[in-house]
Order: sequence, then structure tokens, then C-alpha cells
Amino acid sequence: MGSRGLLSRIAEGRGTLATPGDVVESIAEHLRALLNTRKGESVAAPNFGILDLNDVIHTYPSAVPRMSQSIRGAIQEFEPRLKSVVVQHAPDPDDPTALRFDITAQLATRSRRGTVRFHTQVNPGGRVDLW
Repeated sequence: MGSRGLLSRIAEGRGTLATPGDVVESIAEHLRALLNTRKGESVAAPNFGILDLNDVIHTYPSAVPRMSQSIRGAIQEFEPRLKSVVVQHAPDPDDPTALRFDITAQLATRSRRGTVRFHTQVNPGGRVDLW
């Protein structure tokens, strides 16, 4: 994420607006950090992150709506470049224990408008992959 920050772009002489692909990749990088942080881990922003999977996994599959709501709420609060966020559980027919979510949202940036989609998978141990 370092080369995407404003100060890094200015230092590199790239203080211009990001291209649309850069915006989506920047959002994806931020979502990876957000979804791999558990609420309470950040002293500066205690609400940054999502529920700890270990706290709700014992109630699986009824925990799926809580996880979905946690993901949606975190994105709405901490990713202002996205609006109209929808998070849906995406069951895997080959692996019923896999916990996957699809994220659909509208870009709320000046440089680009439109719908973006991300796919996630929660791995054992709670790590979230996003693509």
C-alpha cells in the first residue's frame, strides 16, 4: 500500500490523480487490511476491522449473517470510496465448510463511477483472502 499513498506519489513525482485501475486496486488493498483486522486491535480506531471469527464460529452456520453484517458495516464506516455496499454469503458446493462472501458496491470517487465486485474467503485461523 506504500506506493499508493499521497505522500509516496508526491515523493515519486506522481501527484496526479490515480487511474481507474489504481483506484480499484487501492480499494482492494485497503479492504484486505480492513478485513484482516479484528475489532479492538487498533488503538487509534477501536472499531476498525471485523468480528473475530473465533468469537462466532461456534454458532456456524447461524454466524454467517453476523459476519456478513460485520463486513458490510466495516466497509461502510472505513472505506468512503464505496457506497451501496452489499455483502452476500457465497456458499461453495464443493466445500460446505468454506466461508466465502461476495462484496458488490458502487464507486464513489470523482475519477471513476460504476460497480465493483470483490470475492473473499475466510481461511482457517481467520485470515481473509480478497480478489
